[in-house]
Amino acid sequence: DRFKDLEFFSSQEEVIKFLESREKKGKIYLFIDEAQRIKEAGRFLKGIYDLNFNLKMIVSGSSSLEIKSKIVESLTGRKRVFHLYSFSFKEFLRAKDPSLIEIAEQEEPLSLYDRNNLQNLLEEFLVFGGYPSVVLEENPKEKEKILEEIYNSYLEKDIISFLAVKKPFVFKKLAGLLAFQVGQLVNLNEISRSLSVERRTIENYIDILKETFVIRNVLPFYRNARKELVKMPKVFFLDNGLRNFAINNLERYPLRQDQGGLLENFVASEIIKSDKLREALYFWRTHHGAEVDFVLRRAGRIVPIEVKKSLKSAKIPRGLHHFLADYPCRKSWVINMDIEKEIILSAKKEVKVILLPPYKIKRILSEL
Repeated sequence: DRFKDLEFFSSQEEVIKFLESREKKGKIYLFIDEAQRIKEAGRFLKGIYDLNFNLKMIVSGSSSLEIKSKIVESLTGRKRVFHLYSFSFKEFLRAKDPSLIEIAEQEEPLSLYDRNNLQNLLEEFLVFGGYPSVVLEENPKEKEKILEEIYNSYLEKDIISFLAVKKPFVFKKLAGLLAFQVGQLVNLNEISRSLSVERRTIENYIDILKETFVIRNVLPFYRNARKELVKMPKVFFLDNGLRNFAINNLERYPLRQDQGGLLENFVASEIIKSDKLREALYFWRTHHGAEVDFVLRRAGRIVPIEVKKSLKSAKIPRGLHHFLADYPCRKSWVINMDIEKEIILSAKKEVKVILLPPYKIKRILSEL
């Protein structure tokens, strides 16, 4: 963003001279932020890489589409790609109170003091999400302004300027509509009729939202196409704060009508941010309406996860009972705000059902 730095990177020869003058001192680490602003950035960096300096380049940028189109495709065989999401809940705790990280991951029941602290921080995270500048700001009104700037910058930079989307207002309405439908089945024909736009445009815009790491599709898990849903996906936002801003609702968690959707979106985003699990995430639903919110399939294991905003008793949800009847597995989870307990279902070949609060989700991720 500094003109002086941009001027330096306008000449490949100048960068090469800069590196040559330092090569004898040992390995060089070159960090380039907003690298997509370099003219023909992919070829520029490829040419430097191929000179075989003792060099590691770390290249980043705030526009994922520009990074992909201008840099990534030109560096085939020469790069490793990292996706930098907004904070996970563990990273959020590290910024807020690092002492709570280990406490949140322990198996033993927590003290009332620790539970209250984790519950309060979780509720903040569920509403405002994990963008670093939002997390580090303490004032709720300022958090809203930062989210507004992030959202509008995304629309203006990636959507309007770079992609030249012809119907930005439709795109914005679609984002809001998907935000309202978090955790629900997405029917593209209904959305198309609702927005008075042809289905192909809706599909294109949803692809853009996925490519820019705003949303993620979760597909149905099935083995029996006659009994189980096989087509319609669900959509989740990778950040709760951005999702809530898209529907213009940043009310405190206890006052909200969409508590269940917020919790479900939280669980989905935590799994997606875990590199080893994001491709293993599904949901399960039968044509008769029996449902399990998430199914993780990894290394031959199937792990169902149900999300409930509240439980009055340590009772296994009906949908989970149906799933375990068709897919016996050693362990399953019910994430809820009220009860922490382990239940053994002897009738289901010793299946262990673990009721767990959302702030302990890292325990699930670490076991898979």
